[in-house]
Amino acid sequence: MGVTVDVHEVFRYPFEQVVASYLRKYPSPMEKHVTAIKTMEEKTDLSTGIIYRRRIATCQNVIPEILRKVSVLKVSDIYLEEESWLNMQERNMVMKSHCLTWTQYASLSEESVFRESLENPNWTEFIQKGKISITGAGLLNCVLEAFAQTFLNQGVKKGIRIMETLLQEQCGCPFS
Repeated sequence: MGVTVDVHEVFRYPFEQVVASYLRKYPSPMEKHVTAIKTMEEKTDLSTGIIYRRRIATCQNVIPEILRKVSVLKVSDIYLEEESWLNMQERNMVMKSHCLTWTQYASLSEESVFRESLENPNWTEFIQKGKISITGAGLLNCVLEAFAQTFLNQGVKKGIRIMETLLQEQCGCPFS
């Protein structure tokens, strides 16, 4: 079955500032569950100028203790891999993320884009589509997916609030 999340948000800040804030978003005291981000690879395509990054995020396991009675869920950290392609010429950054933990039981994938807004070139659109599917946990599949749906929706809202806070600290008031 699986659960999905779709996001469309407009940040009233220029693309360069939004991307800079995104890249320094974690770790942060505003989000205690993301404990580390490590850049594993970064390279620039000299012919296109596109900057490729591959980062690994370390996140605390947020699955409720009662569900961690299942041995496979008893891990302290969850690892996510993010790949991004930053194109400053076209003013967009495409990101793809997936979970590296529990791959035999669950799949988490996200595709996101930051791009200059068509409405106002001083604004930046954020579009994200994510999906989590749980398999192999028997009767717990539906319980874990319901938890994942709630956690994803809360995480999206929190991530947007963190971005807004970082942008206000960096740039001041939003552009109109």
